[in-house]
Amino acid sequence: KVAIKGIERELICPACKELFTHPLILPCQHNVCHKCVKEILFAFEDSFADGGSESSNQSSPRIKISSSSMDRIDRISRSGRKRNSLTPRSSLFPCPGCQRDIDLGERGINGLFRNFTLETIVERYRQAARAAVAIMCDFCKPPPQESTKSCMDCSASYCNECFKIHHPWGTVKAQHEYVGPTTNFRPKILMCPEHEMERVNMYCEICRRPVCHLCKLGGCHANHRVTTMSTAYKTLKEKLSKDIEYLISKESQVKAHITQLDLLLKETECNSERAKEEAFHSFEKLSHVLEEKKSAAFRAIEASKNLRLEKLQMQAEEYQGLLENNGLVGYAQEVLKETDPSCFVQTAKQLHVRIQKATESLKSFRPAAETTFEDFVVDTAKQEEILGDLSFHSNGLEIPEINEKQSRMYNKALISWECPGKTESADIYVLEYHKLNREEESATWQEIKVCSKSKVISDLDDDSSYAFRVRGYKGSICSPWSREVILRTPPAPVFSFLFDDKCGYNSEHLLLNPRRTSVESRAGFPLLLGSERMQVGCYTTLDYIIGDTGIAKGKHFWAIHVEAYSYLVKVGVVSGNKIQKLFHNTHDVTSPRYEQDSGHDSGSEDAFFDSSQPFTLVTLGMKKFFIPTTPAAPKDPASRILPLPSSLGICLDCDKGKVGFYDAGCMKCLYECEVDCSGIMYPAFALMGGAAVHLEEVVSAKYGQYHDDI
Repeated sequence: KVAIKGIERELICPACKELFTHPLILPCQHNVCHKCVKEILFAFEDSFADGGSESSNQSSPRIKISSSSMDRIDRISRSGRKRNSLTPRSSLFPCPGCQRDIDLGERGINGLFRNFTLETIVERYRQAARAAVAIMCDFCKPPPQESTKSCMDCSASYCNECFKIHHPWGTVKAQHEYVGPTTNFRPKILMCPEHEMERVNMYCEICRRPVCHLCKLGGCHANHRVTTMSTAYKTLKEKLSKDIEYLISKESQVKAHITQLDLLLKETECNSERAKEEAFHSFEKLSHVLEEKKSAAFRAIEASKNLRLEKLQMQAEEYQGLLENNGLVGYAQEVLKETDPSCFVQTAKQLHVRIQKATESLKSFRPAAETTFEDFVVDTAKQEEILGDLSFHSNGLEIPEINEKQSRMYNKALISWECPGKTESADIYVLEYHKLNREEESATWQEIKVCSKSKVISDLDDDSSYAFRVRGYKGSICSPWSREVILRTPPAPVFSFLFDDKCGYNSEHLLLNPRRTSVESRAGFPLLLGSERMQVGCYTTLDYIIGDTGIAKGKHFWAIHVEAYSYLVKVGVVSGNKIQKLFHNTHDVTSPRYEQDSGHDSGSEDAFFDSSQPFTLVTLGMKKFFIPTTPAAPKDPASRILPLPSSLGICLDCDKGKVGFYDAGCMKCLYECEVDCSGIMYPAFALMGGAAVHLEEVVSAKYGQYHDDI
């Protein structure tokens, strides 16, 4: 048998830190006192009513709710739930054992089982702890006698005489179940908390709890796999017995582990003291350096002060001599009394020079030394920043890496990072960023604390480059900073629109997804019929589609993604007063020679490129970006063909009458030209053959939820 006093830790409630009193089994299989469960729920209600956790914790002096549980209470209270939404029948319960929010179900506390087995063990522990204190008979006249047995049906304790009186032979009470003296009376039959008049006779293997036959027939366990109570009892008892036997057989191994843990405890104490000493010496070194620098600065200031005071004192004495009957003036007055010309001239010559210097200095007064000490101001901004980053660096905490492929700049910045290794990950991350500015040598980093491995940042300036870095924290230990990643924002605010499914939309050749964010050219039977009538060497007509929103003024930016298999796609802008000309082209057939920007070298495209065309488009296809043929474009056709970026950006500046095409990944301009913006401008697209275009998803709080509807 296991010593009863060796299991005390298993009999302590995780909430009140005392022995269990009427313990309830939570859905997470942890046990909590019935009173503690109620007090924690009252703390929830108080937090909803008062908007804080401090008063709720003070209102329950018996219970000791952990800080993490109170944080969850605060979080739920801030989520906007009303007080009335928390009732005993349906509530979240912060389990103090596993620190998780547990759903108690519709019945709340009433749906929880009492753990009678644990209650009995606690009572046996209490009896062992107070072996010297006897349980007295409940029916003796004073003074009561010591009880010899307790009746489980009457929930009372009796001495031998009183038991015979209250349980006479031949009556129903004589059949009552009696045990040794105890104060723990539990019901002989475990009843279902859902159906109070039914006893539990089955065990739900899904929910891992006893149920009655009504729960299985029409309750919440109707579709669950259940077994008989006797089978569950036999199975669980066998498993528990085998596990206990295994642990007992490994007693020597357990003792070895305990010895090792004792050594580790002592080693941890020694290492912590050594770490404290090393940290103390490190900070002492810094303190000595600061003290030396401070002393040197004070000495320099003191020396400069003495030198300046000396100069100013001498200057003051010189000016003191200019007063009447004092110093130089008094001496000159005495010289003037000399009547012998030769003696006077001999003395007055040198004196006159001194008088002239004094007169000149009087006319242009200038202190002999500066009174300000601006040259002695100590700039500690960089040192303060370095000291602010001073923390424990751990080789076990991995350096996070910013994933440039998953990070992107659009209407907002989405920064994602990952820890490529298998070492211990951080609990929280600190993301820092700053705008790159050539004028500012030392930029100020802006800091954001993040619990996940990605963050959306808004309110960034357009057409600007930003540097990002991230580090992980686990308690007071932090990892080194990641490599800085520089990303550039779009050259203008992001313009949002959808594909227009009404104006000129050809549903026979083009297929839109339900959200109108993707379009695909459908090379079906109508296209085959059209191609059958075409002459050899000619292409069929392009199918055009425009955006559903126009631009009248300002500078705007949007981005698209063209599928790699696309044969021919044109993107750009079209004026509203030329849309009809776009969709009602008189040519049913277009050849590479007559298409204004086909991407093919026909030798005569220069003559056909005209800014008076009803649209301004560039050609994409076969994973290439074709720079239109213009007088300013390179003559070599190969130099006009660029790799197609994964995301192509279009920037329209109506005020300057220009449209630019960008690699949206790095915001590099690939091509820019002038465009007539006299009317309302619309995003325009043209597709031919197998091709698909997707509008770039805007960055939102629910980033990463990308849909492929085509």
